[in-house]
Amino acid sequence: SSWLLLAPLLTPPVPVITAPPCSLCPEGAHRFQWIRNLVPEFGISSSHVKVLSSPSEFYELLKVQIKAAKQRVVMASLYLGTGLHEQELVYCLEETLEKSLQAKGSPDLRVSILLDYTRGSRGRKNSRTMLIPLLQRFPKQVRVSLFHTPNLRGLLRLLIPERFNETIGLQHIKVYLFDDNVILSGANLSDLYFTNRQDRYVLLRDSPEIADFFTELVDAIGDVSLQLQQDDTVQMMEGMVHPYQGDKVAYCEIANRRVMEVINSARTRQEQLHAKTFHSSQPGSSHLSQQGSQASGDLKPEPDTWIYPLIQMKPFGIQIDEMVTETLLTEAERDARIYLTTGYFNLTQAYMDLILGTRAEYRILLASPEVNGFFGAKGVAGAIPAAYVYIERQFYSEVCYLQQQERVQLQEYSRAGWTFHAKGLWLYLAGSDLPCLTLIGSPNFGYRSVHRDLEAQVAIVTENKALQQQLHQEQEQLYLCSGVVSTSTFEQPNRYVKLWVKLVTPLIKNFF
Repeated sequence: SSWLLLAPLLTPPVPVITAPPCSLCPEGAHRFQWIRNLVPEFGISSSHVKVLSSPSEFYELLKVQIKAAKQRVVMASLYLGTGLHEQELVYCLEETLEKSLQAKGSPDLRVSILLDYTRGSRGRKNSRTMLIPLLQRFPKQVRVSLFHTPNLRGLLRLLIPERFNETIGLQHIKVYLFDDNVILSGANLSDLYFTNRQDRYVLLRDSPEIADFFTELVDAIGDVSLQLQQDDTVQMMEGMVHPYQGDKVAYCEIANRRVMEVINSARTRQEQLHAKTFHSSQPGSSHLSQQGSQASGDLKPEPDTWIYPLIQMKPFGIQIDEMVTETLLTEAERDARIYLTTGYFNLTQAYMDLILGTRAEYRILLASPEVNGFFGAKGVAGAIPAAYVYIERQFYSEVCYLQQQERVQLQEYSRAGWTFHAKGLWLYLAGSDLPCLTLIGSPNFGYRSVHRDLEAQVAIVTENKALQQQLHQEQEQLYLCSGVVSTSTFEQPNRYVKLWVKLVTPLIKNFF
């Protein structure tokens, strides 16, 4: 049985307790500046940030941005679907590449696409077959990288069937950037995410430093990934260790080095920029520096918003997102409110312990069984919503046992004809009606996100009331479609969990 081969992976590792990088500073949004001890800090104007609310808005923006791109299109996703919406995106890419090719001189536009190997290779018609025409037509301008987890190898790789092999580890990052505009989201490039699957999306406009960072990050992961060829074969870059045929330790060390180079070099650049800006803003120098900026026509508004990219790649020994998330949960003060949402409620033990053992109020939004992405699926996958109900009930029972129902509240998203995939959190400081921090990106706060997959999100910290209002409205709009979980919730007929699901869930909960 394939499951026997998974036995070594079923035992959860002993958790490593990492001390917070430092405790939070006392004042406003600046209390989160400790994050820049770990990652680059990008200061921008809040006017460059736009929060999107719907799948259709996300899809239309993708098309507009692709068509307007002049220098680069970089897209990282789990997979590209095979429907009409996805084909339209490919046509947009083809049209833009064609225009670039016809421009005078050598074409400037470069397209880099990073997907997961196992998910992108599923079925005869798949992400690879969708993109091969672009590779054939524009071989010098298009790169398609397929990340293959180093944990799927040997006998395990040979015997685990398609779909099930995706449980071992994935490329789960979702970043879409066009020249200097960056979209961070949890949504994949698939028709459901463009129509009736609710997610989160934020656009960072005219942000060249952030766009450069994510371009370099995707390039780094692309360099240690399989490269799709025009004949639908794959091969590694010359001199690169193979992810499942080569030495696993050597491969992971190279991957760690490549990714950490991107993070550390960007952090150094931003620190130098910050020091330069700080010195130029000292008394007596601000007037001269402002005159110089105005003369060159590039005067930028003072930043009131800070972007921190949080990377989690446990297979490579990179745990930045986990450290920052745990510190935020640990340091949240009494009467602070944290709105946390996940499409798949399967929190790590560390996150659960922090939620149950700290002082802040929590409002946790999760999918009801009917809006779970696996609802109605064939075979074993069809039982996954029931497994999530079982995990939810266990957590709710613990909340009740500790008499924390007032402080920790569960809410279920429910919307006819829709599925739910939103993830992230909003942090409201004590006494504030608006959030000053949000996390948005690909992690689900579950075991997979922390231990198996490649993940990226950003912490957006802002002092600007208008942007805080945008984030607050986004949170309210999502929670508006929810109902509060109580004991009676689990007495409904659709919450019945079969005995075999209860028995199997503890064994397989680390895989979904």
